[in-house]
Order: sequence, then structure tokens, then C-alpha cells
Amino acid sequence: MDCILAIDSGLTVTKAVLFDLKGKQLGVVRRNVRQAMPRPRHVERDMDDLWVQTASAIREVIAETGIDAGDILAVAATAHGDGIYLLDKQARPLVAGVLSLDSRAADIVAGWQRDGTADKSLELTGQAPHASAPSALLSWFRAHEPERFARIGHMMACKDWLRYCLCGVIGTDRTEASTSFTDVRTQDYTADALDLFGLSALAGALPPSSHPAEIVGHVTAEAAEASGLRQGTPVAAGLHDVTASVLGIGAHEAGIVGIVAGTYSINECVSDEPRVGSGWFCRNAVQPGRWNNMSISPASTTNYEWFLETFCAAERQKAEAEGASIHAVLAPELEDALSRASSVIYHPYLFGSPMGPGPSAGFLGLRGWHGRGDVLAALLEGIAFNHRDHVDTLRKNFGADVARLTGGASRNPVVARLFADILDMPVTVTETDEAAAWGAALCAGAAVGAFEAFDADPRDLDAISTTYTPERARAAHYHERYTVYRAIADDMAASWDRLNELDGKARGAQ
Repeated sequence: MDCILAIDSGLTVTKAVLFDLKGKQLGVVRRNVRQAMPRPRHVERDMDDLWVQTASAIREVIAETGIDAGDILAVAATAHGDGIYLLDKQARPLVAGVLSLDSRAADIVAGWQRDGTADKSLELTGQAPHASAPSALLSWFRAHEPERFARIGHMMACKDWLRYCLCGVIGTDRTEASTSFTDVRTQDYTADALDLFGLSALAGALPPSSHPAEIVGHVTAEAAEASGLRQGTPVAAGLHDVTASVLGIGAHEAGIVGIVAGTYSINECVSDEPRVGSGWFCRNAVQPGRWNNMSISPASTTNYEWFLETFCAAERQKAEAEGASIHAVLAPELEDALSRASSVIYHPYLFGSPMGPGPSAGFLGLRGWHGRGDVLAALLEGIAFNHRDHVDTLRKNFGADVARLTGGASRNPVVARLFADILDMPVTVTETDEAAAWGAALCAGAAVGAFEAFDADPRDLDAISTTYTPERARAAHYHERYTVYRAIADDMAASWDRLNELDGKARGAQ
């Protein structure tokens, strides 16, 4: 049976997914990849371990499905965007991979905002730099680790490292290329961007850019030995996971907001012209002459995972041992809480916010009579409120009037309805479990001629989709709560700054 392998590497899990040529998922294997936080604001992972875990997942999914490795027509990877993965001049990892949750460069970005560099970047590259942007992280290494900075041979994104491990070819694709150093109008690298950030010394370290649906190499003997793939299997360039997810749910058309509720709050619209604004990144779409307008923040369902690990660890372990789900255990508490009035408001800023890395997460309005269900309801509302921040920006500037939602939480009808009511717009959820992986598979399939084009999805999307329509009274209710949520966030700026100052003050002797 002919099939396609897609790799999807997020911030905590790397996955290998096999699809047939009709888009049916044949199998998926996940491997956890440990994060390291060696100091505040540093979020990293071991690059070699990422490949080891990914190769193990590939080998297992081939074994579990019983697929002959020779039936895999092509491979493509997608992974978290931003952050930075650095190789030295011998093409070996120079430092731990820096994840997009990292905010060590916040002070550098703040300086750029003060001196006008951020405004110049927005005009030139289509985006103001943020704490985990390659431009900011590379500037941090230049300022704080100059000896290591001088040894940089190649810079790349997460999926590009996996691609290199697969086929030994260094490069990126056009969607990842546009994270910091391209001209928003020409969509190509520009020396002006490197000069703007004082990084002109790295001109030779920029990875060559390809179309996501272009074959860039073939599985090497070493990668075949590690992963169980057949040596010589074509490897496509792949693409950024935001774009892959939106492609995978059919939301890559104008007028649609593609929403990914994952570790990041990801919200994206496609346009046929570059439009620059401070509320979104204007980056390259898959096709030349089209742009992805992404409004994002690291503040979505990672909050839910934190809640489960912090408050439900024992129950989660017990439920899994019994073959049950912690989500089912919590469902009655959640639905009961959502049915009654509550003063509890939650801002989901554990790792950052639309306002930058300064704001932190917190519950307000808690009373002694509130229970775990009330806290969970407020947390999920806060996640959806944060998505609304971004969606309001996009629909105001790009005219989108419908949304397509993906991410683990979207499979819960209660959460999907919550999004529809809070966004006050129709929200469609497809049955696509691994949307980003399917987006990568579409590109890999197109690269070898299995599909007519990267966006020639062979599935009947209408048949596998459910649309949730906002209910008027609930939408009005959530609009009132969202107004309070926004007002509190606007009032909290000075208080968040004072809280952050405490990070640098050691506790007194106990």
C-alpha cells in the first residue's frame, strides 16, 4: 500500500504519522522530548535526543502498521516555529535547541521597541521581533555568549534539523525562512534585515530556502538504520507547523481564520497581498505571491496541561490505569460550572501573552465557594478569550467571517461550542486528528506526484466536519465576560512589572 510519512515535532512531543493516499491515518506513534529550563526564561531541548526520539517513533509506526518501508513514497517534517537550532561549522549541534517558549531575549526586544528597530523590522520584514524570534535569540547569543556566536555555521528551525538528520541536506522552506530575515514584499532573504539587527556576520549561515512541496534530498543510510526507513526515500522540504495545521484542516483560503489551540494560541488568515500591522506576523505562505497573516501568543492549551499536571496528577494516573480519560472525569464538573454565573476570570499567560513576555497567568475573582470545576471553566474561557484577542485583530483587518479549529481541545464538543460562543462566529472542526502532520503529508505527496498540488486534499472535508454556530444569549454572556477580561489585562501592566521584579530577588534565609 502506497503511503506517506509525516513527522510533527511540537514543544513536548514528537510524532511519526503514516497516511494512505486518501488521507486516512494509518498509524501514529508519539515520543516525549524532554524540555530543559536551566534558568528562568530559558526553555531548551537536546537536539540529538530529539532525533533519537523521532527516529524511534518512525521505526515503531512502521512496525505497528505492518507497512513495508518501501511503500513509503516520501517523507516530510513539520515542527514548532521560531526558536533557533544552531549548528557549528562542522554541522554539529552548537547548543541545545532553543524552543519558542524561551524568553531570554525579552530585554533585547524591549530595547528594539525603544530605539525604533522594532518599527523598522515591521516595515521591512512584516513583523516586529518578539522574544523567541531568531533575530532576537541570535542577538542574545552575540551579546551574552560571543565565543559561541562566532562558531555558528548554520541556523535553522526545528523541522529543518530533523530534515537534516533524515537526508543530510541543510536548508529550510519558504514559510520558515520568513521568520526574521526576508523582505515582506519580495518574500526573499534580504541583507537589510541582517544589518538591521546587527547580524550581518551570519549571512553565510542562512539556510537555503525551498518550496515546501519540493524534494530536497533522500534518506541516508545512517538515517535508514536509525529509523527503519528505506534508504533513498525522497524527503520534501516540509513547512512550519502553523501553516501545516491550517493546510491540514482546509483553512488556507481567504476569508477563513485557521485556529490551532495547542501550546500556542495560533490564529491565521491567508491574503493575496502583504499587509503589515503590529497585531500579526505577515509571513510567506506555501505559494509565492500569497502571505500567511499570523496572530499568535504562547498562551493556549498548555494552560490546560499545566492544570492537569498540577491539580489532577493522581486522578489522571488512576484514570489512565483504568483505561479511562481524565477529560471524562472532569467533564461533569466543567459542564456544571459553565452552566452557572461565576466571578472567576483567568488570564492564560503562563509562558507569554499577546502583550509580550511581561504579563503572567492568574485567577481573579476566586471565592471560598468556588470549586475545581469553576477554576477549570475559567481557565478554558481564558484560553478562548486569548484566541479572541487574536481573531478580532484578523477579522478586522482581513475580513474573515468563519473559523476552522484544530488542536487537542477542539475534539471536545463543549470546548468547540465555547469557542463559537466566545468568538461569536461559526467554528468548524474536522475529524483530522493530526492536522499539522497531514499538512506536511500533502506537501510530501505533491512533491512526488501523488497529489496534483500541495492543496489538492483528497478527502471530502464537508463529510468529516462539524460546524458549531454561536447561540445569541451565550455569545452576549461571553462578550460581557470578555470585556472584563480585557479591562483587567489593560489595568494590570504595572502590577505585572512589579511581580516580574521579584524574579530577581532571592528569598531571605529561612
